[in-house]
Amino acid sequence: MKIVIPGRFHSLNEYIAANRRGAVIANRMKKKDQAIICQYISHRIRFRRPIFVEFSFYEPNTKRDPDNISGYFHKIFLDALIQSGCIENDGWKNVMGMADRFAVDREKPRIEVIINE
Repeated sequence: MKIVIPGRFHSLNEYIAANRRGAVIANRMKKKDQAIICQYISHRIRFRRPIFVEFSFYEPNTKRDPDNISGYFHKIFLDALIQSGCIENDGWKNVMGMADRFAVDREKPRIEVIINE
């Protein structure tokens, strides 16, 4: 299954800063970003076996560090899969692993996700 999500999301540093301002602020940020992701996930797909998720991040420039880009997104994406009913949980029994790729696309920043069962 391939999902393409246009734009870019908050960074891990932004999420940590929001947590320092208060858990309510950080939770609001996470729920908003997760809701955006859920719009792109097919709610009809149910993965019965463990999944391996490949993320390709296309940023408008190289200003953000790769780990800062992917750390927060991994969390909200897997939580969106649970919320959508695609996976039961994001623990070891359901997620075999993840891999990241990073590139620059100034015209069309996006995140492409491939999920393999």
